[in-house]
Amino acid sequence: MIRRYLIWQHRWTGLLMTIFLVVVGLTGTLLAFRTKIDRLVNPQLFATAEPGQKPLDLATLAERAEQQKTTARTGYFSIEEGQVVMACVPRRDPATGEPYRLDFDHLYLSPYTGKVLGQRRHGDYSHFRLNVMDFVYDLHTSLVMGTTGGWILGIVALIWTLDCFVGFYLTLPRGATGFWRRWRPAWLVKGNAGVFRLNFDLHRAGGLWFWLPLILFAWSSVMLSLLPVYERVTKVLVDYESFDLVMNYALAQPKEHPRLGWHEALEASEGQMAELARQHGFTITRPYGLSYIREFGVYSYSVRAGADIRGHGWDTGVWVDGDTGALRKVWLPSGQHLGNTITNWLWAIHYGDIRDWLPFRLMVALFGLVLATLCGTGVYVWWKKRESRTLSASRKRALQ
Repeated sequence: MIRRYLIWQHRWTGLLMTIFLVVVGLTGTLLAFRTKIDRLVNPQLFATAEPGQKPLDLATLAERAEQQKTTARTGYFSIEEGQVVMACVPRRDPATGEPYRLDFDHLYLSPYTGKVLGQRRHGDYSHFRLNVMDFVYDLHTSLVMGTTGGWILGIVALIWTLDCFVGFYLTLPRGATGFWRRWRPAWLVKGNAGVFRLNFDLHRAGGLWFWLPLILFAWSSVMLSLLPVYERVTKVLVDYESFDLVMNYALAQPKEHPRLGWHEALEASEGQMAELARQHGFTITRPYGLSYIREFGVYSYSVRAGADIRGHGWDTGVWVDGDTGALRKVWLPSGQHLGNTITNWLWAIHYGDIRDWLPFRLMVALFGLVLATLCGTGVYVWWKKRESRTLSASRKRALQ
């Protein structure tokens, strides 16, 4: 009875999830190469260095952006090869006290000159070519439905996680006698079988061969879309510092104007990071990002370091006090809390970015196609079984 119920549950949850998993699978294939596709589609947002030209320091980049866009305040920004990506928020009009109206929320600068290369407003699909990869990202993370879509995908991810265990269980043979001999066919695909058997074998064997990435991507999807659920489970299992604890650093009122300017903050951050590297024995490859977070009254500074898990994004960073430069918070890729180390690895795996290793990106892109194939074969098997049951019932009625 338990097995029959699980078969029923696997069938119907699989059918309900199919369209969602096909969408996230195919969009995930594209997102594994998001920056490279964006460079191909929008080359104007990337700069090429002249001979001998080096990137400007982060403080100078922030100042040059604010000089060119006087109604915008620089938020978090990061420097990649040929491009600075800078999130922006509006400043307040001193005459009215109201925020200026901006037609962008992200700037793209040359890291070598600080010149603005272009701008975007996230979610503005009227300029589709400019925002095509943003659209793919929104489709992947929220079905282009905002918070509601994110919750829907989070619930789907949670069901998907549980269904991974159900699907694995259903491949197991009943009884212990000759277990491995009887389980072996579940891992194989018969090449000379009919269409139905081929689809059935692809669905079952594919689910077994790709079970580990299936569970990793399912659970990391819960992390990204249903963070409270992910954190509650993680805290039960291992040592974990949750986002709620980080929020304890928030000020009662946002601090708009810190005493330290960009250059003073960068100098203080670099000093704190150098000391951190000495204490923990890692090497700093290059600076990566900087921002002032007014809700916390801190400057956030991140670097690319030898201990990082990802090749893009940041795993190593510090928060320094916006008034004094004192160290307020440390972020390391591993070693602080086991749960946070696991989380960093899940982030890297989900985004196909283990030290920017191309073979892994290719595997993640392939997995998106595998996921769509598993969904398609599952639907085909259900449809043919339903067709067979319908035909059998019709024959029984005809004989009565």
